[in-house]
Amino acid sequence: MTTVGFIGSGSIGGTIARLAVAAGHQVVLSNSRGPETLADTVAELGPRATAATSGEAAAAGGIVVVTVPVTAFPHLPAAPLAGKTVIDTCNYGPERDGHIPELDGTSLTSSELLSRYIPGAGLVKAFNTIYFKHLLSLARPAGAADRSYLPIAGDSGSAKAAVTEFIASIGYGVVDTGPLADSWRQATGTPVWGTPYGPSSNEKGEPAGEDAIRAALATATR
Repeated sequence: MTTVGFIGSGSIGGTIARLAVAAGHQVVLSNSRGPETLADTVAELGPRATAATSGEAAAAGGIVVVTVPVTAFPHLPAAPLAGKTVIDTCNYGPERDGHIPELDGTSLTSSELLSRYIPGAGLVKAFNTIYFKHLLSLARPAGAADRSYLPIAGDSGSAKAAVTEFIASIGYGVVDTGPLADSWRQATGTPVWGTPYGPSSNEKGEPAGEDAIRAALATATR
């Protein structure tokens, strides 16, 4: 088992942390408001969970989950993230983040933008396509007939392997979509974003196997 650091502990981050603790991992949570604001979450998660600053969470994690708005990228603790496997769950939304010309066009993906701010990290895009309630409810043990899959993208083979192992430990298989430059296939509004797991009105979600995820990725267009 590993220690997973979290920079951002909202709906997706908190759900991944809950699944990680249930799988036997240690988690170190952080947010923009300070460790003291996470006391209730830590108490709920139990003795495998602690709260810290973002820099401390980044330093503690063997894997670090970044789940923040795109506008927060410049404020990430770059130094302790260097050399770490980093999971990027972030989605770009102009209505929230404001317009970023490179992301509005096709010259850059949000993960490639993130990599500029944390050079030296092994960045893997994951968990950005699934509603947090579905993420919690659809986790299944290895070998389950209704095990769901999540798309991942990244440039580092070793980082992808580490993330694949972690995702497997918390109840999911993965579909490798290629390098970060191809992570637009799993961006907001693409066929694989949310749809395979059912509508958000169905809080339990619908299992989505490897074939369903590959089919959705294949129909993505820019």
